[in-house]
Amino acid sequence: MNKFFFTVTLLFVCITTYAQSDWQLVFKDEFNGNELNWEVWQAEQGFVRNEEHQWYQRENARVENGLLVLEGRLDSIPNPRYREGSNDWRRSRPYAKYSSASINTARSFSFKYGRLEVRARIPAVIGSWPAIWTLGSDAPWPSCGEIDIMEYYHINGHPHILANAAWGNDKPFNAEWNSKRTPYEHFLEKDPYWNEKFHIWRMDWDEEYLRIYLDDELLNEVDLSKTINGSIGHYSNPMHNPHYILLNLAIGGINGGEPVKEAFPMRYEIDYVRVYQRK
Repeated sequence: MNKFFFTVTLLFVCITTYAQSDWQLVFKDEFNGNELNWEVWQAEQGFVRNEEHQWYQRENARVENGLLVLEGRLDSIPNPRYREGSNDWRRSRPYAKYSSASINTARSFSFKYGRLEVRARIPAVIGSWPAIWTLGSDAPWPSCGEIDIMEYYHINGHPHILANAAWGNDKPFNAEWNSKRTPYEHFLEKDPYWNEKFHIWRMDWDEEYLRIYLDDELLNEVDLSKTINGSIGHYSNPMHNPHYILLNLAIGGINGGEPVKEAFPMRYEIDYVRVYQRK
């Protein structure tokens, strides 16, 4: 073997090994048990956000064959908060026509900086709004900070995959966004069977940047020197605070689009969730 080639190869192996050993696994759920670990995850209940159509309930989240399944179903669930004539979307609906699941680690795990990796297969259909995201817990939204590692929904009739970050400004419940929208067609051009397969979403987060990847393709890079809250958030930077993890399958709402019956049941399947941090 050429001595120079051998030296370069050895150097590459050493650097790669060092890079891998520089990370330590601080959180994981492989979903290999008989049921979801409810000491780690908690489920949201009812109508929650974004004028979404579904009723969130714990029953729609289950572990099956080594996967977490968040299932969207056609349903008919009486709304206990219903008030005739109410202008509040949470109270104006007598029934929920759909059910689904949203779970998070708000009570059990949060992290600041590191690598979040999720392997999942999404229901890429009209009306579906699956997400992998994080929130801070030390301020009201959006001053707490939001990171969307993955969202899927239709924009102007065309499906997209999104990678976003949000923080607060001087108006209550009004966010500043750094949002990148990649047409779903971009992924289908590379693989016409893309929707049938599992894919890896990854966020690398350090003191200077957020970088969001899909199967190692960079979707968005966020400069954290610009993610400064307005007066409501006391000009703090929520991307320098711990965040917890959320996984949910929304249906309809302000972004999801109007679902069709043929899309049900929807299955959002997650193989694993892992978080690494530098040693």
